[in-house]
Amino acid sequence: METRSWPYFDPDYERNGTRNNPPRVVIDNDAYDDATLVKVDSANRHGILLEVVQALTDLELTITKAYISSDGGWFMDVFHVTGQDGNKIHNKKVLDDIKQTLEVKKRRQGSCADLKTRPEQSVGAKSVTEHTAIELTGTDRPGLLSEVSAILTTMNCNVNAAEIWTHNMRVACMVYVTDEETKGPIKNAKKLDRIKELLLQVMGGDDDRKGAKTDFPAGVTHTERRLHQLMFADRDYEDCDQMSRNMGGQSRPIITVQNCNERGYSVVTVQCRDRPKLLFDTVCTLTDMQFVVFHASIDSSTTNAVQEYYIRHIDGCTLDERGEQRIKKCLEAAIERRSNEGLRLELCTSDRVGLLSDVTRIFRENGLSVTRADVTTRGDKAVNVFYVTGASGDPVDMKTVEAMRQEMGHVILEVKSPCAPPPPEPEAKKLLTGLLKSSERFFYGL
Repeated sequence: METRSWPYFDPDYERNGTRNNPPRVVIDNDAYDDATLVKVDSANRHGILLEVVQALTDLELTITKAYISSDGGWFMDVFHVTGQDGNKIHNKKVLDDIKQTLEVKKRRQGSCADLKTRPEQSVGAKSVTEHTAIELTGTDRPGLLSEVSAILTTMNCNVNAAEIWTHNMRVACMVYVTDEETKGPIKNAKKLDRIKELLLQVMGGDDDRKGAKTDFPAGVTHTERRLHQLMFADRDYEDCDQMSRNMGGQSRPIITVQNCNERGYSVVTVQCRDRPKLLFDTVCTLTDMQFVVFHASIDSSTTNAVQEYYIRHIDGCTLDERGEQRIKKCLEAAIERRSNEGLRLELCTSDRVGLLSDVTRIFRENGLSVTRADVTTRGDKAVNVFYVTGASGDPVDMKTVEAMRQEMGHVILEVKSPCAPPPPEPEAKKLLTGLLKSSERFFYGL
């Protein structure tokens, strides 16, 4: 990287600016027919863009367009958001939630303690006062989730929620459990040590070149945010070029980097098929890599998404050739971690201790491998989503699914259709060219 010098800013002044100038949110529901406009103004600091995007994502909103500017000491964002039905938001309670959530005055950097999350959400902020959180990383292999859940059942732990991501033969899990006896978090230190010992043995496998890790995080944990951090720290972005997976039939993202050394920034453009939470995933990675986004244009209004970021490193450095390659790999990994590879199976049944162990054992015995999972409890019901493939990554035979249905008995197991194939390449290229030209005119006019 080429080092650049920047003026000194007193950190106490920055903290005072955030305290004296809390985020100001304006919601405009009249400007556009197809989206609600959310404008956010705030004193600028590293990580604030991620906090805002995370808050909107946790409220189950879709960001179709965004324009970001954070030069100097002020942060100004404009988001076009829709509800889950794809329409602008008319529900007054949801509009109030947006404003109240984003205008929290004492939001801690890197924390989501003040963000509102709905009880039925399987992700979001979870407190260790209600559960014991377990972080797991290691080498992925068929049957791993079954082995992990079997250990937790043996140790009399009830899995209340879990999120599992796999990418590039690595796996990261966030599991939330309670003690079967107390119905609360596990407080017995010896029991926690034993759980950690057993899980490390399973996660390590026979040959783990990077080393397995197991930990019990304290405080409030945001599941998806933490999964990105775990996989980034585990360097799942390494050797991505040798990967055989293809994001469930979707083409790999196109990521380009252009350096503007005379202006002290790099322009990173991401082009890929759009999906929920795509913006959150890419902003997480830029934040983890210690990059400052001082301008950005986001367009996800079609089936293809184009994101353009004007960035520089937090230390004022611009990207060299090695840095360009690394940021491409890291962004590609962030997009692919949440790819819906495999057949989607939805399970709904009465919750009980050992349920996850039994279900994943059936998957393993039928030769299936879990590529991603979202396990949650709603009242007395377990509502779980699994993406599964054959043990070698091959498609799942529907006869196998029917056999599992019969074996599970009263458990409701539904199969969801895979995603539609991506649109033709020329349309995506046309969208990319148009966005690049418009954003170039805008930013050079500043």
